[in-house]
Amino acid sequence: MTSPVALVTGGSSGIGESTARALLAKGFVVYAVARRLDRMASLSDLGVQTHLMDVTDDASMVAGIDRIIDEQGRIDLLVNNAGYGSYGAVEDVPIDEARRQFEVNVFGLARLVQLVTPHMRAQGSGRIINISSIGGKFYEPFGAWYHATKFAVEGFSDSLRMELRPFGIQVVLIEPGPIRTEWNEIARDSLLEASGSTAYSAHARRAHEVLEEFDKPSRAATPDEVARKIVRAVTVRRPAARYPVGRGARVITTSRDLLPDRVFDAVVGRMYGSRRP
Repeated sequence: MTSPVALVTGGSSGIGESTARALLAKGFVVYAVARRLDRMASLSDLGVQTHLMDVTDDASMVAGIDRIIDEQGRIDLLVNNAGYGSYGAVEDVPIDEARRQFEVNVFGLARLVQLVTPHMRAQGSGRIINISSIGGKFYEPFGAWYHATKFAVEGFSDSLRMELRPFGIQVVLIEPGPIRTEWNEIARDSLLEASGSTAYSAHARRAHEVLEEFDKPSRAATPDEVARKIVRAVTVRRPAARYPVGRGARVITTSRDLLPDRVFDAVVGRMYGSRRP
C-alpha cells in the first residue's frame, strides 16, 4: 500500500516540528516547510522532506505543491500550522503589521487550501487540518489582531468543511490553548514594543506578566501533546470538527459559549487588570 503524503507548514519549530515527527512515525511521507531551512536539519536527518516555503509568497507555495505532486503524485494531508501572534493595542499596532498577521495566519492558509484541493478532489479523498487556537473562541486585551485572524480561521474552516465534504475531503480544526513554544515570547515581546511606552503602558506590562505565566509547565502543554491530537484527528475514520487541546482549553472554549459577554469581560478583565477603575 502506498504511504500517505502529508505537508506540514511551520515545520521549523514547535507544533509543526513535533507534528512532522509524529506523522513520520505513523508511516506518512512527510514534507515539512518553513522560511528557515537550517532549523529543519534534524527533521531532514530523520527522513522528512524539507524545503523552503513562505506562506506570504504565492510563487513559493505553488512551487512547493508542484514539487510534492511531481515527486509523489498525490497529497493526502495538509496541516496548516504556519502562523504567529503579534500583540499590542489596536491604536498602537501599525496597520501593515495587522495586514501581515492576516497574510500569514489566514490568507497563506487559504491559498494552500486552494492549491491542494484540486488534487484531493481528483483522488476523492484528503484531510485538511487547520491549526486555530482557543483564541479563535475567546478574546483578551492587546490581542485584537491575532484573535481576529483566528476567529477568521474558525469561520473559514467551518464553511470549507461543508463545501468539501461531498468530495470526500475532511476539514478539521485544532484549537490549542497555551503551548510552550517561542510563540508566547514573540507575542509578549511585540506587546511591549508596540504599547510598552504608550498610553496603554501600565496595562500592557500587566498583560506581559500574564503571558509570562503561560510559559510555566503547570499552565501550558507541550508541542508533542498537540501533535498527538493532530495524529488522532488525522487517523480516525470520522474526525470531529474541532479538537481543543492543552491545559484548560476545553474549559475555556466551553465557558465562552455559556457565559454572557458581561461576565466573560469581567473574568478576563480581572486576569489582565484592564477593568475601568
